[in-house]
Amino acid sequence: MAASPEEKATRVRRMFSEIAPRYDLLNRLLSLGADLRWRRRAVALALEKGPRRILDLATGTGDLALLLKASAPEAEVVGADFAPPMLEIARKKASARGLSVAFQEADALALPFPDGSFDAVTIAFGFRNFADYRKALAELRRVLAPGGRLVILEFPPPPKGAFGLVYRVYFQRVLPFLGGLISGSFGAYRYLPESVEAFPPPEALKALMEEAGFSVRYELLTFGVAAVHVGDL
Repeated sequence: MAASPEEKATRVRRMFSEIAPRYDLLNRLLSLGADLRWRRRAVALALEKGPRRILDLATGTGDLALLLKASAPEAEVVGADFAPPMLEIARKKASARGLSVAFQEADALALPFPDGSFDAVTIAFGFRNFADYRKALAELRRVLAPGGRLVILEFPPPPKGAFGLVYRVYFQRVLPFLGGLISGSFGAYRYLPESVEAFPPPEALKALMEEAGFSVRYELLTFGVAAVHVGDL
């Protein structure tokens, strides 16, 4: 029996709170450093139109939010997440780097911001964890100003072909073992491949974003291991 949206949200919040202390190390190790390149591409796309207020949703430990602020010091950057332990680490990182980013707890399906609050919204590897994709997209459109941009960096289901086969073995077997060993949470790293396999492929996510009112394009990164979707209002 499938979990309800509420059950999924509770499970994901608890899981990411548990792995927060090892989250950054695991991201680097398990992606072999590729996630840094992917984030830089997402930042470049988010900043193309010169946004003055940016929301990084599902910010985790703040990597993308801090990269946005470092790349656009004049912009106001807000990082939001529903896992307080992640936000604690993000605040410490911001302080250590001398970057002014406001980090706050927030639910993606009921954002605590007025309509049209942001010129850009970014989400890196967090959208698939939302309990209701359509409701999340409606909220994201609500908080974006006219002409605003949404950038979603995410893991689509593994690509087809020989590379996809090798990657699927790594993703389903090696990654959960290594992630569980390092973090102490085998459940969290079993969830990761499960959530990726269940996530809409790039064309389907594009269609969902268009249904929500965005004009959408996307790029496949590293042979389709990751994808970045750009939605403009």
